[in-house]
Amino acid sequence: MSIINKEAEAFLYRYLNNASPTGHEAEGQKIWLDYLKPYVDEVDGDAYGTAFGVINPGKDYRVVIEAHADEISWFVHYISDDGFIYVARNGGSDPQIAPSKRVLIHTAKGVVKGVFGWPAIHTRRSDNKLSPSLDNIFIDVGANDRDEVLAMGIHVGCVITFEDELITLNDRYYCGRALDNRMGGFCIAQVARLIREQQIELPWSLYIVNSVQEEVGLRGAGMIAHTIKPHAALVTDVTHDTGTPLIDKKKHGDVSCGKGPSITYAPAVHNKLLQLVVEAAAAADIPLQREVASRATGTDTDAFAYSEGGVPSVLISLPLRYMHTTVEMAHKDDIEHVVLLLLETLKRIEYGQSFRYF
Repeated sequence: MSIINKEAEAFLYRYLNNASPTGHEAEGQKIWLDYLKPYVDEVDGDAYGTAFGVINPGKDYRVVIEAHADEISWFVHYISDDGFIYVARNGGSDPQIAPSKRVLIHTAKGVVKGVFGWPAIHTRRSDNKLSPSLDNIFIDVGANDRDEVLAMGIHVGCVITFEDELITLNDRYYCGRALDNRMGGFCIAQVARLIREQQIELPWSLYIVNSVQEEVGLRGAGMIAHTIKPHAALVTDVTHDTGTPLIDKKKHGDVSCGKGPSITYAPAVHNKLLQLVVEAAAAADIPLQREVASRATGTDTDAFAYSEGGVPSVLISLPLRYMHTTVEMAHKDDIEHVVLLLLETLKRIEYGQSFRYF
């Protein structure tokens, strides 16, 4: 059975091609919830836009599967007298990839198109060390001056996203912006779909959670964890494919696209719940990769683990090439294996199961 059927792939393209910048995730969340609704019993959200669906609601034992909905972006920070726009980061945006990229500036009047400009190679002397940074990258919207920029509806605080859309490479990889981590949102939605299609009966309440504001400090997950008060959390995010050029595996670990989901060993990751994941993978013949995080995972796993007096949590990661660029790449096999690993692990969690060590 192929998990990524035509309907699922159509949803994926619709979801990924919609902008969902940190703090402005609402339109993407609507798309996600519309797809999820047929597969859950309830849907809801919180004041800041985290969205979730519930299967088998009302039980006093609650399990979460989670991804984050937001993508990195930029803010309009300063508009010069001659009509050029300087930016601030919204999340971990990379100034070095900005020059020559097309952008969408989101305003109350609608989207305004622009480009990150950069001096032509002819104008940069061979001894010039000029490189893109937050201090010098700028956006050109074709305006003559500041007043014309303002007349377009652009003001300080408007959010900017890249224009790039999702493509498929070699019928094997999805490639585009914001796979981090709306590909996780896609995965957890497919788990809900398979539970409904396979008529799997869960003895506890399952919350399928798409959190906001992960890219600025795991904020949405921290809020929703206090709302749901789960007894266990399975978090999915992306991790680095270190098999591409210019990455030191001794520093960043050995993980590659196409070889399966990666599990993380870290203080926030609960060992007994992680063992359940490992057992589920072995039983279902799902390939696994392994990595470590010496302190924090840097994902919503940390927010769930350290909420409510401690929530047993694990991190299941999708290997990703070129994270925080407009050409992030994820292997179709890995996506399907993340979905299956989440599903098989859920089947092993018993009602009222305690993960205490003693």
